[in-house]
Order: sequence, then structure tokens, then C-alpha cells
Amino acid sequence: MSQAPLTRRIVAAFAEMSAQLQKAARYILDHPRDVALLTMRQQARAAGVQPATMTRLAKHLGLTGYDAVRELYAGALRDGGLDLARRADQQMARQKLRGDQALAAELASSVAAQIAAFAEPECLARLVAAAETLASARRIYCLGMRACFPAMAYFHYVISLVRDGVSLFHGLGGLGVDGLHNAASDDVLFVSTVQPYTRVVVDAVSYARGRNVPVVAITDSAVSPVAEQARQVILVSIESPSFFHAMAPTFAAAEILASLVAGRGGANALKALKDTEEQLAAFHVHYDPKQRGRGP
Repeated sequence: MSQAPLTRRIVAAFAEMSAQLQKAARYILDHPRDVALLTMRQQARAAGVQPATMTRLAKHLGLTGYDAVRELYAGALRDGGLDLARRADQQMARQKLRGDQALAAELASSVAAQIAAFAEPECLARLVAAAETLASARRIYCLGMRACFPAMAYFHYVISLVRDGVSLFHGLGGLGVDGLHNAASDDVLFVSTVQPYTRVVVDAVSYARGRNVPVVAITDSAVSPVAEQARQVILVSIESPSFFHAMAPTFAAAEILASLVAGRGGANALKALKDTEEQLAAFHVHYDPKQRGRGP
């Protein structure tokens, strides 16, 4: 749905609705897919109202009955799915009705639950297995595009502090993933991509597997195009009350893996960190209030 069919009509009429109609209206705003797919009674139960309230709401909005509401949403779903524009329209409507604080609280709670899921035994086992593969690799090639890039850049930054042989593909100068032709079976391609999957990442994974290069992937589904070809997969949730995907879980997964891999470096990692600290101090990289005149 490029825009949920009744969003603007509901928002315009919301203030004049009774409390029960408002509950039903909020359900429609919050669950457009369910409006298209569930029966009226199922929706009424989920909204916490009587089925008759759903019918009254439809008539309040100028429709003949709730079947007309469902048909509008089913048709919109068939025509275009739930895309970014529709999600943005939905969030703006909810934000207008509930306020910024309510949306912020909902976002914070959602992200907290998603990150807490990493502590589940199955996920911990996946993280440890992925860290073992990454830590034992001769070279690690990191790839994440668009919204996934910051997570991979952070992993690359941390691991490059404690060891050599870590590369980040970023596409500057149109070079893309040119360096991947050097990868071998004792290296690892570490990728992150979530819906809608970035083509270059999917193609890079296929290329790597064709050369017997192991792949570790952070992605949003066990049947994503990279998960099917990866040796280890870290699954993250991208669901969000916002119209943008939740990317905090992806970043958290990369951060956890960075810590696990760095912690496996032993004496070599400690020496590398010491050398790094000496270089940072020599170039005055970090702000020191005692040296204000020496630049940032």
C-alpha cells in the first residue's frame, strides 16, 4: 500500500469519535495488513471492542459496512504491498494521535526487546560460532551497504585495532568489491543485509561461495538470499514502530561479534593495541584539555 486507504479520513474524523470507535480506529491505523487479512471478529477481538463497533466505525467513515473496509485494504495490499511511503504515512498518523513521547517510548521498548533476544541460548551459540569463524580467518572482508554499512564499518574499525588482514568494502571510486578476487578458502566474507536486500551484497556472497570462501552473515531471515549461502547466520529483527527498519539490532550483533573476535586475539591483540595507543598519542588524535593549543 503506497498509503493505507483510510488513514487520512480516520485522522480527520478521530476527534469526533467515541472512545470505542477510537480504539477500533487506532487498530486500523496500527495494523493495516491485518485489516486486509483477518476477519472482522478477529480484528474486533484484537482491538478490544465488539464486532458491532467495527461496523459502526465503517459507517462513521462513510462506508456501507466493515466488509468495504476490508476490501479497500485487501485491494491496496494486492496492488503494492506495505512499502516505505505507506509506513511513513501510518507513523505520522499515529504520532499525531499519540504524541512524540508515546512513539519514542514504543521505539525504545521495541529495540530493547530485540537486543535482549541476543541473550537467548540459541542466539548465543550462533554468535560464538560466527566469532570462531571470523577469528580463525587469515583475512576478513567486511561488506554492508546502505543502512547496514555503519555496523560493518564499526566491526572493521574495532578489529583493525587488534589485528591485520581486515578490509572494508565501501565503494569509493566505484571500486565496489574488487578486492574480493584475492579471497581464498582460509579467509571469510563477513556481510550484513536486510530487506530490501542490496544486490551487490547478494552477488558478492554468491561469488565468494563459488570460490569456497566461507561467509558469515547478519541478516533478517533464515531464507534471505545471503543466509542460504552462509556458513554462519546471525538473525536480527528489523521490525519497528517507525517507517524505517530497526537497525540497532544489526549494529548490536556486529558490536558483540567485534568484542568476541577481539577477545580471542591474545598477546598479539594486546601488542597491536599498545602500538595503536602510541600512534594515537603521537598524532594527538584524542582531545586533551591539557593540550588545547595543539589542535583536536
